[in-house]
Amino acid sequence: MKNASIVTIRKELQDLPREDLLELCLRLGKFKKENKALMTYLLFEAHHEDSYIASVKDTLDEQFEGMTTDSYFYMKKTIRKILRQVRTYSRYSNHKSTEVELLLYFCEKLNALRPNIHHNKTLHNLYQRQCLAIEKKIKALHEDLRHDYQLQLDALIIPTL
Repeated sequence: MKNASIVTIRKELQDLPREDLLELCLRLGKFKKENKALMTYLLFEAHHEDSYIASVKDTLDEQFEGMTTDSYFYMKKTIRKILRQVRTYSRYSNHKSTEVELLLYFCEKLNALRPNIHHNKTLHNLYQRQCLAIEKKIKALHEDLRHDYQLQLDALIIPTL
């Protein structure tokens, strides 16, 4: 089966009655967890971006607190999982500042972890890559936001091993 283009899908959706559109949306929500999460964001949280960011930060706090810090192996697995979720939460929002803010918070939490992630080459490199990614994303923001976020990033940058 070949997937239709977005343009074709948009044209088809415009011709559907309201009840059929509602049924399609509910069916999409049942089909996959990410679809349901995106629909939840669009319906309930898109208008309150600050509260969305706060709730994501709370979720990240819980995940960092529940992390097993017995070995770097388990820390790596959990940190990568958390980073995937940060990227997913960032994709839901169309605001670039949301992505930067969540990544900055992720790096702050990584930096505060004990045992120190900078003693492990893999985790240190992951941290450095995220700092570079944040720096690139900051350049695309408005000048006022750029300055504020750059100050936060400068406080996080650690020299290489």
